[in-house]
Amino acid sequence: MRILLGVYAVEARLAMQRQAQYRGAAFISILGFLMEPVVYLIVWRLVTTATGAIGGYGTEQFTAYYIVWTLVRVFNLALAPGAWDWWVQSGRIANDLLHPVDPFHRNLASMAGAKVVWIAVWVPTAAFLVLVFRPELSPNFFQVFTFFVAAWAGYVIRFITLWALGLVSFWTTRAQALVEVVIALELLLSGRLVPMAVMPPWVQTVSSRLPFKWTFQFPIEVLIGQVSAADVWRGLGVQVAWIAAGALAILALWRRALRRFTAVGT
Repeated sequence: MRILLGVYAVEARLAMQRQAQYRGAAFISILGFLMEPVVYLIVWRLVTTATGAIGGYGTEQFTAYYIVWTLVRVFNLALAPGAWDWWVQSGRIANDLLHPVDPFHRNLASMAGAKVVWIAVWVPTAAFLVLVFRPELSPNFFQVFTFFVAAWAGYVIRFITLWALGLVSFWTTRAQALVEVVIALELLLSGRLVPMAVMPPWVQTVSSRLPFKWTFQFPIEVLIGQVSAADVWRGLGVQVAWIAAGALAILALWRRALRRFTAVGT
């Protein structure tokens, strides 16, 4: 465990250094990712201004929700499952398997380290959004602390989910079709498109039983004060359970995937 923690520290530091060297590229990339929540923010502000509150969310609540969404979006960036197609077909995975540390750990640590720079790049964009839209957002220390815990846990859950989807590439060369179905479900059931409070009760029930909500909506609502302290602790417990279940699933899938791997390359 001590060696593994050392690997995480090194991989995270190297990722931070790489991202810091290309700050301009990181800024442009983050702007592209943040366009989605900004569009949602503008749309729902117009809707609630015309109709009033929906599902307990008025104009100010939607504004705070989607501005915090931009930060959660940065946290939730994870390895795209499509990368596996190229890794397997190009033979890169063969090189990764020669490394003494599992590529899962190295990629998880690397993307976590990169987020430190991405969050720094996010700050001026967030400041601009706050100046323009002026959300009502005044979290206390408990909300800020638990938000960061929930956001990092959400990142781990999403990373595990996408990694597991990527492993399907060992069984088929058309894994992207399955990935697109899962991403569509995530869009609808995570609070990424709209808060679940706006959706019908049965959709909220389905959402609470899947991992997506705990990667997007839960961290957001923790910071904007839409959940009680008891629900915060309960939600953190659910996140831990999803991480544990995901880790066991990855372990089982990885072993079976390696049995199917045939070294290729150019």
